[in-house]
Amino acid sequence: MRPGRNRGWLLRLVIAFSFAQAAVSMARPAVSYRALALGADERAVGVIAGVYALLPLFAAVPLGRRTDHGRCAPLLPAGVVLIAAGCALSGLAGSLWTMAVWSGVMGLGHLAFVIGAQSLVARQSAPHEQDRNFGHFTIGASLGQLVGPIAAGALIGGPDMARTSALALVVAGAGAAVAVTSLWRIEDRTALSGRARTGDRVPVRRILGSRGVPAGILISLSVLSATDVLTAYLPVVGEHRGIPPSVVGLLLSLRAAATIACRLVLTPLLRLGRTPLLTSTCLLAALLCAGIALPVPVWALAVMLAALGFCLGVGQPLSMTTVVRAAPEGARSTALALRLTGNRLGQVAAPAGAGLIAGVAGVAAPFVLLGGLLLLSAGVALRSPAAVAPAAPGRDASASRPHNSRT
Repeated sequence: MRPGRNRGWLLRLVIAFSFAQAAVSMARPAVSYRALALGADERAVGVIAGVYALLPLFAAVPLGRRTDHGRCAPLLPAGVVLIAAGCALSGLAGSLWTMAVWSGVMGLGHLAFVIGAQSLVARQSAPHEQDRNFGHFTIGASLGQLVGPIAAGALIGGPDMARTSALALVVAGAGAAVAVTSLWRIEDRTALSGRARTGDRVPVRRILGSRGVPAGILISLSVLSATDVLTAYLPVVGEHRGIPPSVVGLLLSLRAAATIACRLVLTPLLRLGRTPLLTSTCLLAALLCAGIALPVPVWALAVMLAALGFCLGVGQPLSMTTVVRAAPEGARSTALALRLTGNRLGQVAAPAGAGLIAGVAGVAAPFVLLGGLLLLSAGVALRSPAAVAPAAPGRDASASRPHNSRT
C-alpha cells in the first residue's frame, strides 16, 4: 500500500489519540488535587507537575532514533500502557514522591505515543496529504483537551478530595486503556523504506542545522506555550476581573472548540499558501494574546478567545509538516522528537516565566509576553523556506519532492 491509499488508519489513530489525550488532560489536574489532599504545598505540586514534562526529555531523542530505524506502531500500545499505569497508580499512591514517579511515567507514555503517532502520520501520508493528515491527527489532541478537564471537574470535589481525585485518576487510567482497541493493523510495514532500516544515524546537530527545522520547533513551542499559559492564567485573570469560574471554563472550552474547527477546515485554508497562513495566524494570535491584557467585557473576551483558538489551531499541524519536510532523510522521527523536546521545555519554562512576570507586573502581563513570542514566530514563519510543492494525488513521494527542497 502506497502512502495515501487508505485513510482508515488515520481515523483509528485519531480515536486512540483522543482517548489517550483525554486521560492525560483529566489526570494532570487530578494529580495536583490529590497531591494537595496528601499535604503538598505549591512548591511540591510544581515539582510533581515538572517531573511529567522533564523526565521524558531524556527519552525523546532515543525514541525518535529507534523509530527512524524501525516501526512506529510498537510505541503506540507501549505509550498507552504507560499512560494508563501512570494515571491509575498515581491514584493509588500514598506519598508525594511516588506520585512524582508515576507522573513521570505518565509523561513518558504520552511522549512515546505522540512520537510513534506523528512518525506514523509522516510515513504513511503522501506529501500532498501531510498538512491535512497532521491537522486531522491533532483534532484528537484537541478533543482530549476539551473532554478531559470537564470529566475531571465532574468527578473531583466534595469534602473528601483525596478519594475523589484518586477516583478520577483511576477512571483516567481506564479511559487511556480504551485507546488500545483502535490500534489494530494501524501500520503499513511496507511504508518503512530500506534506507530507514539501514541508514546511518544522522547527528542531532545536523538535524537542527537543516533549514526549516528550528523554525518549526519555535513555532510549535510558541503555540503550545500560549495554550498552556492561557489555560493556567485565564482563571487568574477572571478572578481579578470578577468573572465567575463557570464562565472562565466556558471561555476555555470555546477556545478549544475553535481550535478543532480550524483543523477541520485546514485543507481549504491551505489554498492561501503555507507561509502566508502560518505568518498571518501567528501575527493575529500575537495581537489577540496581547489584547487579553486589556480590560474588555466578557463578550469581547469570548470573541477574542474564539479567534485566538482558531489561529492557534494552525501552528501545530503545519509545524509538524515543516519539520518532517526539512529534516534529512532517515531522521524525520528524530526531528519530530526534537520538536516535542522543544514543546516540553516550553511547557516547563512558559508557566514558570509567566508566574514570575505576573508576580512583578500583574496577571495580564504574561499575555503580552506571549504576544511577543508569537510575533517572533510570525517573523520566523515569514523568513522560513518555501514549502515543498505537494505531489499530485496518486504520485509517489519520491517523484514529487525536488532534490534540494526544504520546508
